[in-house]
Amino acid sequence: MPSEGIDFAAEGLLDGLEGKTRAERLVLLQELAADGVPLSELRRSTAAGTIMYLPADRVIGSSDRYTSAEVAAMTGIEEEFLVRVRRAMGLPIPEGDEAVYTDREVESTRQIHIARAAGITDEELLDLMRVLGRGLSQVAELLRAVPLKLVLQPGMSEADLAQSYARAAEQLYPLVDPLVSNVLALHMRHATQSTVVSELERSGGQLPGSREISVAFADLVGFTRLGEHVPPDELGRLAVRLEALATEAAMPPVRLVKTIGDAAMLASPEPEPLLGATLALIEAADAEGEDFPQLRAGAALGQALPRAGDWYGQPVNLASRITSVARPGSLLADRELRDSAGESYSWSFAGERRLKGIRGPVQLFRARPLAV
Repeated sequence: MPSEGIDFAAEGLLDGLEGKTRAERLVLLQELAADGVPLSELRRSTAAGTIMYLPADRVIGSSDRYTSAEVAAMTGIEEEFLVRVRRAMGLPIPEGDEAVYTDREVESTRQIHIARAAGITDEELLDLMRVLGRGLSQVAELLRAVPLKLVLQPGMSEADLAQSYARAAEQLYPLVDPLVSNVLALHMRHATQSTVVSELERSGGQLPGSREISVAFADLVGFTRLGEHVPPDELGRLAVRLEALATEAAMPPVRLVKTIGDAAMLASPEPEPLLGATLALIEAADAEGEDFPQLRAGAALGQALPRAGDWYGQPVNLASRITSVARPGSLLADRELRDSAGESYSWSFAGERRLKGIRGPVQLFRARPLAV
């Protein structure tokens, strides 16, 4: 429908707006409609409060748009499955005659044939889309905020801000693909190495170059649930602060190996300093106050393989699994680490647990500083 044929007020797209704000929204709506944005998308983005981002979405996604039926005809992928993929990714489902699919989506849809030919089932594909959708939606929100900070000026009209944002997004967008692809490739390499090491251990194989190491993980309690209620930049602030606290706690011979979003990984050739650093990190998180989540931690001792500054092997996997069952504000360790640390800390038996991916039950012990 051409823009001159749309009564934006009657459609409810100006509800709650008055004066200058209403006039600026009307200009933006007219520009978007003239650019071919369908009324259904104008309604949806207005209701979601994201209408200012539509010009950038058009720039990033190309101007050519297709219906699901057209994409199905061009790619040979069933229209019903296209809807299931979109739903799995957490994206809105368009009406059947609504042209929202871009050239990039058409090209990625063709890759489904390759996945199916390789033996990947549709359900496995949908599981992958769900995981990617959850993770990348937070990345997208954070990336969306960057060009806005670059162009925002006092007194800008909504239409001018939307167009300036679109131009900034167009300049920055070429950075996204190589950045995301590189990070994903690095994580896949890490996961592959970890899987190979784990399979070697299960089969009784030797790990050339492995040595004894104490490993601990500490993660922010409730971080995933928190992400449903706070903006991505606030989650980023918490992650940055966790890294700073972990860096301060990791005094030699303890080393901060890495941070993974809501978790920090520490390693040490000596168990006593590792326990001390981890307990200090938990205490430092508590001292941050109510606005900072509590930490929980798990630690283990065993043979692991060093590679590119990281560690792979049984104690890494075990420490991670122990962390998942620790209570907020506590540090749990396996028997090997407790026996090695000896009487340097106060210990209490925390029970025996079966942990995912770990063979046999694991005896767990809670570590506390010795009473002064």
